[in-house]
Amino acid sequence: MEVYLLYYGLAIAGLLASFLPYIPKPHWIFRACAFLRLQVLVLLAVLGCMGFFIPLSRTATFMFTQLLIGAGMVNHLIKLAPYLPFKTWMGKSWRVSPHSVSLLSVNVYQFNTQYHRLLELVERTSPDVLLTVETNQAWEDALKVLDNAYPFQQKVAQENTYGMHFYSKLPVDSCQVLYLMAPDLPSVQVEMQDKLGQKFQLFGIHPPPPSPTEETTSKERDGELLAVGKRVRNSELPTLVVGDFNNVAWSRSTRLFRKLSGLRDPRVGRGLFSTYPARWPLFRFPIDLLYHSAHIEVQHLNVLENIGSDHFPLFCRFFIDRQDKLPPKEALEKDEKQEAREMIREGKQEKGNRSPK
Repeated sequence: MEVYLLYYGLAIAGLLASFLPYIPKPHWIFRACAFLRLQVLVLLAVLGCMGFFIPLSRTATFMFTQLLIGAGMVNHLIKLAPYLPFKTWMGKSWRVSPHSVSLLSVNVYQFNTQYHRLLELVERTSPDVLLTVETNQAWEDALKVLDNAYPFQQKVAQENTYGMHFYSKLPVDSCQVLYLMAPDLPSVQVEMQDKLGQKFQLFGIHPPPPSPTEETTSKERDGELLAVGKRVRNSELPTLVVGDFNNVAWSRSTRLFRKLSGLRDPRVGRGLFSTYPARWPLFRFPIDLLYHSAHIEVQHLNVLENIGSDHFPLFCRFFIDRQDKLPPKEALEKDEKQEAREMIREGKQEKGNRSPK
């Protein structure tokens, strides 16, 4: 009896987690299930095997449950397949440039006081560009030792876990602090130059997650992603968008962001590069993301060691590859354009429940 209840209880939970993300509702119950596709896939695979090797009655209910489990597994495999690391064993490697730019992006976790661990990581990796999120005034004070090494800084210290700091060794032409969804949700848009003087732009973002402890819905997160995607689509500059997306690459809103912006995901064919939660390996998934335009070649992408945060840092090395003819950006269907406009509008109208913590 216990085995029977365990099998059907886990099957119901796994199938709900598999198919709830397809319900077009922004509430966190529907959106949060998209994060754990890999974990749910493993659960369903275990249940599928369990059904054949333990004594369960081969009733119509059992066979239908097994069929649904198989369908759920196929669903997850389709979503995760692009992130299988097949490019390495096919022999296709990333190009290398001596003029590459290095970037370190890290969610420091505002309440982490092990400031020295990030400073040691910066000293060891010596990134040309550093983006930090969740940095408050205490973090800003701790990072002042970087000011001499990084001539340009943009500092937005906040106590609500949405502070953001940007540091660059490269020449910066302009920097805007954007508040695309709300006056307490900053992002940055920086126009700068690489080591050869070629212009490019970088967006640093950190939208709020849909969760029972954060925002009730995904409206602000999705709206910010699409608002940035719209800006990128209207720009001809080589572009990077990086930060804590609080979203996974296979979600509906991220895929729409990617199509709207015309940006590429360097993870495709190379792996998940999961960054969160640092303390729970079995439940880890990728939410610290990076997207780049066709002008940019990613030379290296890596998840680095923990600095005491609940996120792992993300390190990238890239270079600008000016091409005479770039592939045209994918056209959006009429309903996709409408969906993007609606997400941006709803995100701006949403009233977040953030306060200093």
